[in-house]
Amino acid sequence: MCDLHVRKFGTFNVIVIGGGTAGVVAAVQAGRAGAKTLLVEKNGILGGTITVGGVNYPSLFHAWGRQVVAGIGWELVSRCVAECGGKLPDFTGSAPFWSKGVAVNWPVYGALCDEAVAAAGVELLLHTMVAAVDADEPEEKRVTLCTKGGLVEAAAKVLIDCTGDANALSLAGCDVEASSECQPGTLVCRASGYDPAKLDLAAIDAAYAEQVRLGKLLASDGCWDTTRPSVRKWLSGRGGNCGHVGGESAHDSPRKTQLELRARQAMMRLFRFFRSQPGLENFTIDFIAPECGVRETVTVVGNERITLEDYVSGRRWPDAVCYSFYPIDLHTIGGTGINGRALDDGAVPTIPRGAMLPVGSVNVIVAGRCISSDQLANSALRTQATCMATGQAAGAMAALAARTHTAVSELPIGDVLALLKQHGAIVPGNE
Repeated sequence: MCDLHVRKFGTFNVIVIGGGTAGVVAAVQAGRAGAKTLLVEKNGILGGTITVGGVNYPSLFHAWGRQVVAGIGWELVSRCVAECGGKLPDFTGSAPFWSKGVAVNWPVYGALCDEAVAAAGVELLLHTMVAAVDADEPEEKRVTLCTKGGLVEAAAKVLIDCTGDANALSLAGCDVEASSECQPGTLVCRASGYDPAKLDLAAIDAAYAEQVRLGKLLASDGCWDTTRPSVRKWLSGRGGNCGHVGGESAHDSPRKTQLELRARQAMMRLFRFFRSQPGLENFTIDFIAPECGVRETVTVVGNERITLEDYVSGRRWPDAVCYSFYPIDLHTIGGTGINGRALDDGAVPTIPRGAMLPVGSVNVIVAGRCISSDQLANSALRTQATCMATGQAAGAMAALAARTHTAVSELPIGDVLALLKQHGAIVPGNE
């Protein structure tokens, strides 16, 4: 057996682990603020759930008819719409909240992320995962990375975890917590080979329900509401964000592997069932997202914890760094599939810096869905626009901390907000 050799890769001001909805924005913000930044992503394309999860309608940037999330994430989304000749939704009308997500072309969005990262002077490593983290020293975080060419070590003054699963923080010894039952995932797919208008949907639903009764299909394979098994929405929309894949928290490789396998097993059950139905003889799957979409794994134990009541009431935290807006949206593997709750009338929640700082850490930040929060609050703030907003806040704080040799927790909040405003963000109290 040969000894593992770890090569020195470089020293940076900021290292961002994870190039998804939060990580791209965090890295671009840090780079634009003058910090020497490294962005590490496990996939071959940036964009996270938008590109590899197939959820290409990020939301929500507007609340009660006004924009509350802007900045770098909005810049990327709106630029993608413009590049593709599309139109933004009407954000002022009374249409349901889910209609106000912004549909983006995911390949173009991924390429625009490439451009933004390069323009900000950020060094990028794709096909790379974090293997070890030493974050004990306040002024230097050492990260061992597993590249296709072997292990390398990089160092930085500030580390940002944007993995969505707190992988880097867990390796650094930070405490995380998981719900007793995590929300199910969804494998986004696209289908063709049939005309929905020519299908006898009632007959297909009856056949589907019978297969569920016989145990040959799971009710959740093709819909969220398992009390009324139906594939009408699935077939009418030619797939999309339908169906649930249950299981425990998929924050590590063994459990994420099992989630992926169960997701494709569900897809194959549907594929075989559909092709046996009249009018669906030529049914085919054209596309599945490279990853099963994950709604929840773990959250970090932070200096502050956002609760359901904090969120739905629109609590204004003293150290708030950004806004968030989405109704409570807890997915379940049984029952009706959704446990929802609207926010209080006029409420616009805020995200405190303390929820992004793991307890006992110095110059380690988390952005994205695993910020410190209870399960119900997290079911709303996990959405993509909020992840972008927390990513930008993390990038700004990291750049300031590196530049001023100040702990992130000690930065004057006014300085953080001023830098965010300089780069187009909407910050609490300064609309």
